[in-house]
Amino acid sequence: MKKVLIIGAGPSGLTAAYELLNKSRDFEVVVFEEGNCFGGISRTVNYKGNRMDMGGHRFFSKVPEVNEWWEKMLPTQGSMPYDDIALGRTSTVLKGGPDPEKTDRVMLRRNRLSRIFFDSKFFDYPISLKFETIKNMGFGTTVVVGFSYLKSLIFKRKENSLEDFYINRFGKKLYTMFFENYTENLWGRHPSEISPEWGAQRVKGLSVKAVLKDVFGKIFNKKNRKVETSLIEEFAYPKFGPGQLWDITASEFECLGGKIIKNAKVIKVLKSGDSNVKGLVYVKDGEETFIEGDYIISSMPVKDLVLGMNDVPEEILEIAEGLPYRDYMTVGVLVKKLKIHNKTKTKTIGNIVPDNWVYVHDRNVKMGRFQIYNNWSPYMVKDIEHNVWLGLEYFCDEGDSMWSKTDEEFAQMAVKEMVTMGLISQEDDVLDSHVERVKKAYPAYFDTYEHIDVLRKYLDTIPNLFCVGRNGQHRYNNIDHSMCTAFETVKNILSGDTRKDNIWNVNTEKEYHEEKQN
Repeated sequence: MKKVLIIGAGPSGLTAAYELLNKSRDFEVVVFEEGNCFGGISRTVNYKGNRMDMGGHRFFSKVPEVNEWWEKMLPTQGSMPYDDIALGRTSTVLKGGPDPEKTDRVMLRRNRLSRIFFDSKFFDYPISLKFETIKNMGFGTTVVVGFSYLKSLIFKRKENSLEDFYINRFGKKLYTMFFENYTENLWGRHPSEISPEWGAQRVKGLSVKAVLKDVFGKIFNKKNRKVETSLIEEFAYPKFGPGQLWDITASEFECLGGKIIKNAKVIKVLKSGDSNVKGLVYVKDGEETFIEGDYIISSMPVKDLVLGMNDVPEEILEIAEGLPYRDYMTVGVLVKKLKIHNKTKTKTIGNIVPDNWVYVHDRNVKMGRFQIYNNWSPYMVKDIEHNVWLGLEYFCDEGDSMWSKTDEEFAQMAVKEMVTMGLISQEDDVLDSHVERVKKAYPAYFDTYEHIDVLRKYLDTIPNLFCVGRNGQHRYNNIDHSMCTAFETVKNILSGDTRKDNIWNVNTEKEYHEEKQN
């Protein structure tokens, strides 16, 4: 029996683990997880009955295989959840599906709303062509935006940077208003220093042109109108947050005979003389253990993977050493009410603003985004009738001044910024808070990233090593893309195919993103 060692119990690692045993019993599969919970950055943190989603994860995919997989693990709701019932709202239900009020293993359907907070006002994200948008911008600014966009259509920039990418699609005025500062806050680098590839993967087909097409598609009720990923109006979401899906997946994997070792940090991946990897070394309870394997599937940061391997050429080590990441910190804040008012037509419990998450473009604060967990799922909040549970997100680098703050210092800073932004009236409005830190949350597209293809080609010379997921490929994948890298890897292992192109090609082609796969 062949032994497969999987590094990381996040979306890609657990998907690969489950798929291998579900499709074949010819493998012994062992998963190594550095922490004590599942899901990686897609985990859910439960703090006193209030749950935090690390980063905000909407479940939406145009890949049928992914949607079928989600449906198997967490069936779509057959009845309305608590808040929709209480407010008389509607959302998609699947006949015969589970009732979220009676069972936990259920996928909710949630209305999507994410906006930009700029100049103390809310703007739709992506920017919409509504009277409210023009009113918030002011007529003069709107005219400048229009001419700026027309100029970008006539004088296209050569896309050498993320700045060029954004200006070509939105015009310079919108770029300076809604992209420049936020992007620099996110990455710690100006967009002019970042590869345009990040925009191609994350913004995908979104542009002013795409917004116009969507608007007119609605007006004329076009059938089968194409919708960019960032324009979707409804998404799926586990009752208890994204981590619930991976807890269930881990349980199903173990029921199939798989093994998961928690609190096991992989520190070395050892190569044999024939270019294959022969096993790995992990640390648990202070003790190092070597385990042999016929295949290794790695979702650990590719930087750490390469630096932990033996007999690696100096050039490859230098590329791996220079790969950058961005970390983040988030503080869950529990309040009785918000100062900002709900001016939308969407009903909410307590009449709070209905956003799932909000991008902060206020240059007076360091906050990058904030989530309102009440709106992700009513079951994320212990007392949704009387409390609002928010997640305030900050981008930083491990070891910098922000990261080095104590939990109390960081929470105090965040709460003060809530007052500055007008989210709450005073610091005493906060009932409780909880801080979480996430290392290597965002693989970055600068420094030695320009040589990532050289690193990839080297890794491809190792037949039985497969790199999957966001950090495993140093690519800003969504959950579904991370899962697809796992699907492709399992197909290769089962067929004996040692080529890796199909795995690396996930989330690289525009058509892959935008077109529903047949």
